[in-house]
Amino acid sequence: MEEVVKIHQLVEKLSLEVVYGNEESLNREITTGDISRPGLELTGYFNYYPHNRLQLFGSKEITFAERMMPEERLMVMRRLCEKDTPAFIISRGLEAPKEMVQAAQEKGLAVLRSPISTSRLLGEISSYLDGRLAVRSSIHGVLVDVYGLGVLIQGDSGIGKSETALELIKRGHRLIADDRVDVYQQDELTVIGEPPKILQHLIEIRGIGIIDVMNLFGASAVRGFMQVQLVVYLEAWEKDKKYDRLGSDDAMIEIANVDVPQIRIPVKTGRNVAIIIEVAAMNFRAKTMGYDATKAFEERLTRLIEENSGNS
Repeated sequence: MEEVVKIHQLVEKLSLEVVYGNEESLNREITTGDISRPGLELTGYFNYYPHNRLQLFGSKEITFAERMMPEERLMVMRRLCEKDTPAFIISRGLEAPKEMVQAAQEKGLAVLRSPISTSRLLGEISSYLDGRLAVRSSIHGVLVDVYGLGVLIQGDSGIGKSETALELIKRGHRLIADDRVDVYQQDELTVIGEPPKILQHLIEIRGIGIIDVMNLFGASAVRGFMQVQLVVYLEAWEKDKKYDRLGSDDAMIEIANVDVPQIRIPVKTGRNVAIIIEVAAMNFRAKTMGYDATKAFEERLTRLIEENSGNS
């Protein structure tokens, strides 16, 4: 599923000034998160012009355009306006050339402006568009913000994922999505999860039904999106099965082409799964900061064995 971003949505999100734009031009669609800075095109070189991208003009482009003859400037601006060109955007609050506005009016494009620097504006636009235009897929599970860590709770149906998430919410953590999580790859190392619009802020508890978390627990109990950093898989306890007791099993699971660490927690009567997940999140955070309790234990055990061997 791929989102569509229209020019007016970009204007609202980044608080852009509309120098020129009507209903038609502000409803143009943006199909790629890539941004073009048309430096070569201003010299007349259009062989590889990326006409389907937003055209961003910084101080360099505007200064170069100002040195051109008006007739030449108008001709170039017209050539920049293709059928699938979304809009012109000017940074640093610079004045839009008259010929740019004229060409935009003729071709039905919007001319937008921002007071911030070109590099910062480029970053903000790219970040917003990459997130909105990324291809999304849906996975089963519950995504919760636990101590600032995105924890995806998975497991067989009826194992208690939503009930565990509800207890985590009561303990001050935040819900992102229940039952179905829409995920997309932000970059090579980052996967983002968010709720489908129809399930936003909702959680299903068997025996009660659907509850609105934000309505019951307040706005601080929910989040709109979160990086998926740890997957906790809940499985039914089996008496004869051997489980990892030292935490040395570094399992990974692939989500949206990104490898995410996974731990498996056996569930049985008497185990407080919510508290275990809290501790798992804190332990994972400690590992990312350089402290591994398993390695520390193994080092102590090795030293103890060496000491006992030396005394014998």
